[in-house]
Amino acid sequence: MKRPELLVTPTQISDIVPLMDNGADAFIIGEQKFGLRLAGEFNRDDVEKVVELAHSRNKKVYVAVNAIFHNEKIDELTDYIAFLKEVQVDALVYGDPAVLMIAKEVAPELKLHWNAETIGTNWYTCNYWGRKGAKRAVLAREISMDAVIETKEHAEVEIEVQVHGMTTMFQSKRSLLGHYFQYQDKQEEMEEHQKDKNLFLHDKERENKYPIFEDENGTHIMSPNDICIIDELQEMIDAEIDAFKIDGVLKDSAYIIAVTGLYNKAIEMYLDNPDQYDEEKDNLLSEIESIQPANRSLDTGFFFKETVY
Repeated sequence: MKRPELLVTPTQISDIVPLMDNGADAFIIGEQKFGLRLAGEFNRDDVEKVVELAHSRNKKVYVAVNAIFHNEKIDELTDYIAFLKEVQVDALVYGDPAVLMIAKEVAPELKLHWNAETIGTNWYTCNYWGRKGAKRAVLAREISMDAVIETKEHAEVEIEVQVHGMTTMFQSKRSLLGHYFQYQDKQEEMEEHQKDKNLFLHDKERENKYPIFEDENGTHIMSPNDICIIDELQEMIDAEIDAFKIDGVLKDSAYIIAVTGLYNKAIEMYLDNPDQYDEEKDNLLSEIESIQPANRSLDTGFFFKETVY
């Protein structure tokens, strides 16, 4: 059985070594000018340092270039991709065909991972982008486990699935919060809330709190719960899903490092002894529950349900 790549989104350079120590095989980094909803901001110097650290231990670095691009950013995009080629990142994560076209011009040897968020729902679409040059497709978080397995069976590209962390419910290109706080003359208050990761949209009817944050790409409203399927990995490992992603957005370093270690333990345990994994998986889930923020419940996302409200 093949080990799935354990892919993590770190918050800062100092996360890289402890994440590798805890089993991370690859990292997604970038800067918000080019990438959507990043766990941390990594400028060009940072990218170069992360590549050096990761490659010294045969780990991989993928850079998110999956923002929504307008005409005025195209020249910057060309230069940025040329830089990523120069520092030898392992792949670009993209959703916009403009990125693919520019990458083919300036860095044709760079691997491409297609990630267009919610539209990665079938193997035809995955294979379409594979035939255009992508080596990997990232599946939507809104499809069932059966659909994930079926897609992998027919895929001509690598398949990546998010197994842990929050998901996006809404994005607007507009700075909705920024404009509101500016209107209230409370810009400093917003900055403090953002720093503390403490901005929420409160749904009184369902008693849910939806985290909100803003970056250069606009306003993002996130799910009230975190996906966690550390106790449901067996089907995807058996199906040889290529990469399991832990999304660290709006989480601190200690949490991401601990969760990475637990998922690595779960993967290794299943590969070595499936019966032991079956016996211990509830304990692994309990360990994550013990470090989970009080306002963030865990659930299995859409892996075992297909309805939304």
